Formats: sequence, structure tokens, C-alpha cells
Amino acid sequence: MSRIHRAAAGALAAAALLLGAPAHAQAAASATVELREVDEVYAADAIVESVRQATVSAQIAGQLTQLAVDAGDRVRRGQLLARIDTREADAQVASASAQVAQAEAALAQAKIEHDRTRSLVAQGFVSQSALDKAEADLKTARATVDAARAGTTQAATGRSFAELRAPIDGVVTRRLMEPGELATPGRGVLEIHDPAALRAVGTIPQFVLPRTARVDRAVIELPSLQRRLTAARVTMLPAADPRLLSTQIRADLPADAPAGVVPGTAAKVLVPIGRSRKLVVPEAAVFRRSELTAVYVLTGSGVRQLRQVRVGNRVSDDAVEVLAGLSAGERVAIDPLRGPGAI
Repeated sequence: MSRIHRAAAGALAAAALLLGAPAHAQAAASATVELREVDEVYAADAIVESVRQATVSAQIAGQLTQLAVDAGDRVRRGQLLARIDTREADAQVASASAQVAQAEAALAQAKIEHDRTRSLVAQGFVSQSALDKAEADLKTARATVDAARAGTTQAATGRSFAELRAPIDGVVTRRLMEPGELATPGRGVLEIHDPAALRAVGTIPQFVLPRTARVDRAVIELPSLQRRLTAARVTMLPAADPRLLSTQIRADLPADAPAGVVPGTAAKVLVPIGRSRKLVVPEAAVFRRSELTAVYVLTGSGVRQLRQVRVGNRVSDDAVEVLAGLSAGERVAIDPLRGPGAI
């Protein structure tokens, strides 16, 4: 836009502010600016997170050979998600099975030696000490078999860790590894969350805490969706962060939360901290253009006058607090951008 055009646009805006709209523009509905007793709230910045979420991690070392799901896929508990190379685990299972076979053969031999020694003791050909040694060898062989069988169970369990399965029903949030990468114990492979159970998590500063000691209700505001939801449950953690001098608050989203709400969405938790009288105006009367926030004031002579205002938080579903620019008793046009004379 040229300098001349910008100057012309500025002059038009100034004329609208100073002169107002003509009298025939009064056809729009109107409302009165009023002092109203409303809930005083503290708006805590928050982030939406899933109540049930899990990071599926590797429990054995090996190359990741398969990823069966991708981000955004729905999964069921127990569903196969990924596979790790099992050649080393298979070798450990085979080795453990061989040790069991070896231990069972030694046990069979120990039983034979024990029975033979007991017969010889009965006939008086060998001493009692030989039988005692045979019994000890038999017990050792049985213990060796038990240990070998436990080793087989351990190897088989380790082999099962090569298949990563979903611990919960939910949606894959993101993949942390790709096929071909080396998985190590504790390294995350996938993240999963349950979209049916979400909550907004924020912090309340300590100077506000005395006024929120018995918080049992809150409103969750989602600026990106321009929605406000009543929290299904509010929990104030019974501990404070000594570094931030604040306490965490959790507000559970209702079951009918909009589909666009996902973990990581910015939100505000509006916590009531008392009642006070505030100057309010219907939200439908306020409009914003770039950095301008304004209303159309209806004068007694029938003129719609554009006036800049400064507004605060919403105090109800249909009203916002007025911080500056209006006085109680003044009338403003409702939905001014749809009525005649709108800019």
C-alpha cells in the first residue's frame, strides 16, 4: 500500500471514531453496560495432556526390524507394535533348553547311583557315608534341573520382549525410532495416549493458593478452538514446587470435548477465587480489527459511535469484563459488524 493510500485509510478510521455512524444505523440490537456481581477468577496457563499415556520402550538390545504402526494409528491393548531382531534371544533360549536337557540327564544318573548305593549299604558292602554322598549328589542334581528350567523361563521371557505390544488402548502419538536403528533397554520406540481421557495441567502461584484452598470447579478455556468447557474434575496437588513457588492444578476435560483437542494444546484453567462487582458488556458487542478492540456506543441522539475499549477476561458464557472505555448505563450495539453502518 502506498503512503497516500495509508494516509487515506487512517483518515477514514479517525473520522469513524470521531464522527460515528449515521442515525439510520440504529437498527441493530443493543445492550446496556452494567455492573454485575461475577466470579473473580485466576487464569492459570496450562497444557492439555492425556491422563493415560505410555512410552513403549525396548527391554532387550537388538536391531529394530519392524514397526507395524505409525503416528495417528489407533491401537488396542496387546496389539503388536514393533519387532526387534530375535537371533540373539533365540540362541539364549536354545542354550537354556540344552542346559535343561543336560541337567535332567545328570539327575537321572544321580538317581541310579543313589539307588545302587542304598542297595549296597543294605547288603553291607559300603559304608553309610557313601549313601550320604549319593543323597547329596541327588539333591544337587535336582537343584541343577530347577535352575536350568528357571533359566529357560528367563530366556523365553527375554525372547518375548522382542515383540513390543500396546500396554493400553489409544492412539500412537509419535514414533521415536525407525526400522534399522539399534534398540537398547530403556530406549523409547513409540508413544501412545488415550484420547478419551484428557486434562489441562497448569500452575497456581503460592500467593493465590489461600483463595483456592477448596477448589472444586473450574472452566477450561481453549483459545485455539475458541471454546470453554466445564471441568469434569479439579485436582490441586498437595505439594508445591520450591523453584517456581507454585502448585500444580489438574482439570479433567469432559467426555464430550471437541475432536481438535490433543495433548500439547495450549489452554487456560479459570479457577474461581471469590466474587466481585465488575463492569461487563456482552461479548457479542466487542469486535477486534488488528490491534483495535472496540464497540459501537449508541448515543442519545441516535448515532452509533465507534469507541476503543480495553477488555479483560470473560466472566460468563456471554459477557466480558470492561477495564476501560465504557461506563455503566451506556448502551452498545450487539453484533456490530453485521448491522448497518459497520466498518
